[in-house]
Amino acid sequence: MFHIFSKKKFLVDYLQNFVDIHNHILPGIDDGAKNVKESIGLIRGFKEIGITNLIATPHIMSNFYPNNRETITGSLDELTNELLANGLKDISIEAAAEHMIDDNFEELLEQDGVMPMRKSYLLVEMSYLQQSINFDEATQSVMKKGFFPILAHPERYGYWHGNKAKYSAYKKKGIQYQLNILSLSDYYGPEVHKVALNLLEHGLFDYIASDIHRIEQIDYLKEVKIKKDMLKSVLPLIHNTINIFY
Repeated sequence: MFHIFSKKKFLVDYLQNFVDIHNHILPGIDDGAKNVKESIGLIRGFKEIGITNLIATPHIMSNFYPNNRETITGSLDELTNELLANGLKDISIEAAAEHMIDDNFEELLEQDGVMPMRKSYLLVEMSYLQQSINFDEATQSVMKKGFFPILAHPERYGYWHGNKAKYSAYKKKGIQYQLNILSLSDYYGPEVHKVALNLLEHGLFDYIASDIHRIEQIDYLKEVKIKKDMLKSVLPLIHNTINIFY
């Protein structure tokens, strides 16, 4: 029987003044915006849902996107100039990176080549095919360097799905977790959605972000609806993300 309290809410209604800490809006340097025109389109899409504060996190991935501080800040400068040319003066963008834990990561870390958020938070990721061989050592090295490691979208690593205890174990070791907003829908498939809800229910996420690459994803995000009880678990993630990174 339909009940008023089972009504779903549009998640974007709760993203006003949100700080998006994971996205691929910088032009021409990874699998996100291909050029500055696409970047502006993405930013206008964010603005439509009330998000004007962004931390851009292009991939640093040695075999595919060998970015560094120079390529990332150069892309940010290009985008900043275009924002001014388009009258988008109320947009705040900082640059960091999403670091693939690969065979080059620890050398990059040792040489101070990483790009953290707010000087202390390092966004890291793994391949979707298999866990990084050096994941344990690399994340411990991140902490020894004085950073807080944030693992991007842990719900999307299918090789962890059959061993839910891993999530709690790594959490206890000091790794923080960032949920992708679109994982609250069926965008990445039913299994990712199911795991995201399970991790959310057990309070394992610390932050939430968009991981937007294309304008179609913003359009999809606008349609994401969640139940009232789920919203109670998501709102603290939204607030924590704002409190830490605003």
